[in-house]
Amino acid sequence: MSQRRYELSDEQWEQIKDEFPPYKTGRPPKRTNREYFNGILWLGKSGAAWRVLPENKYESWETIYTRFCNWRDSGLLISIFQKLNEEADFENLSIDSISIRAHQHSAGAKKRRRSRR
Repeated sequence: MSQRRYELSDEQWEQIKDEFPPYKTGRPPKRTNREYFNGILWLGKSGAAWRVLPENKYESWETIYTRFCNWRDSGLLISIFQKLNEEADFENLSIDSISIRAHQHSAGAKKRRRSRR
């Protein structure tokens, strides 16, 4: 599977694939847990609404939303993101005064002395 934008790399998937619970009831799912998880990542990174999720790639938005709610409620998503964060790559992290600006009212105002009575 080739990595696309907004999707996990093979290395990242290998780190978390054992965290997902095995499928238990009913008909087996059409897609893998990796594809469902990539759908959740696509939504989170693109900022799109659930209903805009491309069905031809990820399944219907209701299915992804149900998985998201189940994984969120069970604490699976938190454990996955903590596991992936253990070996975070901060190579592209850059914070300085150019990217973080002060509020417009915090600079340039005339300082007034308070009168004492």
